Amino acid sequence: MAYVVTDNCINCKHTECVDICPADAFREGSNFLVIDPNECVDCGLCVPECPEEAIFAESELDDSDIHFVELNADLAVKWPEILESKEPLSDHQKWSGQPEKIEFLVS
Repeated sequence: MAYVVTDNCINCKHTECVDICPADAFREGSNFLVIDPNECVDCGLCVPECPEEAIFAESELDDSDIHFVELNADLAVKWPEILESKEPLSDHQKWSGQPEKIEFLVS
């Protein structure tokens, strides 16, 4: 089981989770982060670091979010590692808490 980044991260992209990850499992796209399931060590340290509450254990996902397991795995092989935190996206406050942002994902 790995941890998964979900919809709440889209267009916010806070990166506090990156600094705490002992496995360097995060990958970065232009408006979203994902976790590489092959690198994740299932420690859960990233979960409380995410101000958008976007990270969940696979086993905690409900049916409407289960597709994020495959999405994280697919994008993790395409996107580069991110090893240091950065500022969130400039308009993250506008997007914070907005539901169903998947249509805005830039892959």
